[in-house]
Amino acid sequence: MALNINSGRLGLKRKRRLGEILIEDNAITQEQLDAAFEAQKTTHQGKKLGEILVEQGYLTEEQIAETLQNQLGYEVVQLSSIRIPEEILKLMDEAILRKYMLMPFGISDKNPNILKVAMNDPLNIRAIDDVTMITAMQVEIYVATPTEINFAINRYFGNAAAQKAAAEFAKEREQQAKTTNSKVEKAEEADDEVSQAPIVKLVRQIIEQGVRRRASDIHIEPMETYVRVRYRIDGVLHEIMKHDISIHPALSARVKIISDLDISEKRKPQDGRATTIVDKQEYDIRVSLLPTVYGEKIVMRLTEKKALSREKKMLGFRPDELIKFDKILNHPNGIILVTGPTGSGKSTTLYTALSELNVEGVNIITVEDPVEANIEGVNQVQTNEKAGLTFAAALRSILRQDPDIIMIGEIRDQETAEIAVKASITGHLVVSTLHTNSSASTITRLADMGVENYMIADSVVGVIAQRLVRRVCPECGQYHEATDSEMRFMGFDSSAPKIQIKSAVHKEDCVTCGGSGYRGRIGVYEIMPVTNSLKRVIAAGENADKIEQAALKEGMKTLRQSAIQDVIDGITTIDEVKRITFSDEDEDDLE
Repeated sequence: MALNINSGRLGLKRKRRLGEILIEDNAITQEQLDAAFEAQKTTHQGKKLGEILVEQGYLTEEQIAETLQNQLGYEVVQLSSIRIPEEILKLMDEAILRKYMLMPFGISDKNPNILKVAMNDPLNIRAIDDVTMITAMQVEIYVATPTEINFAINRYFGNAAAQKAAAEFAKEREQQAKTTNSKVEKAEEADDEVSQAPIVKLVRQIIEQGVRRRASDIHIEPMETYVRVRYRIDGVLHEIMKHDISIHPALSARVKIISDLDISEKRKPQDGRATTIVDKQEYDIRVSLLPTVYGEKIVMRLTEKKALSREKKMLGFRPDELIKFDKILNHPNGIILVTGPTGSGKSTTLYTALSELNVEGVNIITVEDPVEANIEGVNQVQTNEKAGLTFAAALRSILRQDPDIIMIGEIRDQETAEIAVKASITGHLVVSTLHTNSSASTITRLADMGVENYMIADSVVGVIAQRLVRRVCPECGQYHEATDSEMRFMGFDSSAPKIQIKSAVHKEDCVTCGGSGYRGRIGVYEIMPVTNSLKRVIAAGENADKIEQAALKEGMKTLRQSAIQDVIDGITTIDEVKRITFSDEDEDDLE
């Protein structure tokens, strides 16, 4: 909707304020509006009405945008699905965009002098006036949520802000070097450099950009002449920015400060934790520093506080898998094991299971290294090797705490395995993880640790092996007819009719996936309930192949079978299935 400024101002005067519009649309009640106004005067001074209504849970951002569309006729726009041209981004400064919470995103098709602008508050006359003066263009108003606008600003201006902070820091160092006359003074300033605003700003920008780009890990790596920053997004590392190597000491010092580590220690590995709030969401940061030949490599693992405990349906379980999962969780005692490599989503599955089991009538205690997320109503213990609080030592104490359910972060040794097995046999439900390739090999791994086969058969009630596969980008993914080798890989014989499957196209200009061809990940599961017939096979000490054959007869689907079903459903690609379930037999298909 094109809006001339003069007519726009008159039109806005005739319309009601946001509160009145929301009342008229029956989005909120008068009582809720009065409560929000009261909060605006007292506890939420300076905040906009819309923000308060969202914070108090009366409305969502999307509902406010929908009401503005209904009442004012402005179209709601999804900025995350639009690539904004460079010439549009140059029209306005980031500070103005943040001040008024708006984002220009295009030129009107009807008139090259009309600028399309997404606004959180289309009733803000001053914002419209300022945009018109700065750009010398008329404004065509669209509505977008604050989250969408924030995301767009950070996507297009985030790296620039980080580079600017790095440049400011380099300039400061240069000025300090010119004014410093002695080595002692230089050393003192090097120790104090972490307090300089530019480096604080740079570290914050790196973390915030990581969160907004959906990174699970941030890698800050010193090379010979530069520092490389990479984000792991959907399981794959992407280089995001480079800085001069001179900035690295201050970067590592700042990271040590926020994670409560020893700044002076540069020769030994260090591990720490920090928390941060980005876009009103709290994130936990696990920090690891490792000395390398060019300096300390920093890895920060990002975890949203709420992300680890999700609904089961969001994890990627199919309906039949959900039934098996629920059946395993319903056991009053025994061991439930979740297995897979690092980064396969084991912790999320464990925390989801705990959230499911966390009811008033049970006592749940966990032993973790480290505690990855706090769960209300659950007693969580973090191991401390230096203090002698190992998994085994903690487990012995826990058994005297009258637990119903015990979660062990990982079974790492024979002692922990034996205590876990005995605890399950004596009436406790134990959930834990192991690093194995399949459900069947999890059983043999326990046997290798020294646990008797008959005890494994009696204690284990179910094993879940899992991996994460990347989802094909919904925007640029394309269907193609499966080739002969792809059909063979999926288990179809030569006479079967060809099927259509998706492939990742890697369009560089795709806003949704950023050119990777994938967006997000989904779990792939191999669920093995331990039935009576399987117990007999385990008790007899059979190898992993025999255990798997017995489980398949009981209806288990392997990881590959589950992943191939996702390919058939258009969720992922053959390449992703090969990545998580590769075997020597696949080499012919890869040629």
